[in-house]
Amino acid sequence: MVTQAMMIDKTPLSFRHEYKHLISSSEDRLLSARLGRLFPRDSHAGPDGTYRVRSLYFDTPGNRALRQKLSGADSREKFRLRYYGDPPAFLRLEKKVRKNGLCAKRSARLTPEQCLLLLRGDTDFLLESQDALLIEFYSKLKGLLLSPRTVVSYEREAFIYPAGNVRITLDRKLCAGISWREFLTPGDREMPVDPGRTVLEVKYDAFLPDIVRMAVQMPGRATCSYSKYAACRRFD
Repeated sequence: MVTQAMMIDKTPLSFRHEYKHLISSSEDRLLSARLGRLFPRDSHAGPDGTYRVRSLYFDTPGNRALRQKLSGADSREKFRLRYYGDPPAFLRLEKKVRKNGLCAKRSARLTPEQCLLLLRGDTDFLLESQDALLIEFYSKLKGLLLSPRTVVSYEREAFIYPAGNVRITLDRKLCAGISWREFLTPGDREMPVDPGRTVLEVKYDAFLPDIVRMAVQMPGRATCSYSKYAACRRFD
């Protein structure tokens, strides 16, 4: 029997700073060249330095996660399935938490077979997993009636800088999937979202080194609260 205490992972979250900027294609090209001279790229990237990210977001019947984002709620969470590249060999369930302006994430590995079960509504394996995050997800699928809402995909170029545990990403070609049922079988049935724009994200722990701060500066660009999930929900 699973108790309520077992459903929530009590391990302290490691919160990080996260800043976003929405930039143009020309600014993207300039920034990509600059960052490429200063920092190494993510080791998982392909030959061109990029990789594709596909996520399937879950929400309640009343769109709780979307409404909290749009209202700017200071404390919120959302669940998503995510994989990188094609085919979906490396799959994860992720819970992203935002609190007091900081972000944290928990994740658990899933197999493609388990993901297929989820998409079919067969969730008993979550309860049998002994993984705290999977059990919590099961409890919220049942208690909050979470269900798949939309597929979000984009091309990512990522750079890292060890001091401050910094990660800089340039996310391009954002698309919304036509149907969440095609999450594991990507094709041409996607709709471009904010074409010609790139989402710059800067994530770090306690401090942002000056070299990174200067490298990502773009004149006239202020931080924003852009959400890829919210942007893709426009097509509902």
